[in-house]
Amino acid sequence: MPKVIHTADEILQKDFDIKMRGYDQVEVDQYLDEIIKDYGTFQRQIAQLKDENARLKAEVEKLNREQELYSQAPKQNQTVTNFDILKRLSNLERKVFGNQLDQ
Repeated sequence: MPKVIHTADEILQKDFDIKMRGYDQVEVDQYLDEIIKDYGTFQRQIAQLKDENARLKAEVEKLNREQELYSQAPKQNQTVTNFDILKRLSNLERKVFGNQLDQ
């Protein structure tokens, strides 16, 4: 990342030499004031983006750990057939209704 050459305070404190045919000092000061405001805005945006970047990196790391744990977990046979469903339903009915089904 490129290094910042001037801080907002350095820009604010900068004095230019006045020559015979120079720029309007008030106009230069107003322009530098605008630059200082922009500079502060950029610094706040950079800080916010760094915070967001750190938060997102932590979230990605957390999701990667979860994915790793999930991938290491033993795989269960998740194929359920209609026969399995009917068998479970039959067992449930027997437990709920007991011997009433056999009559």
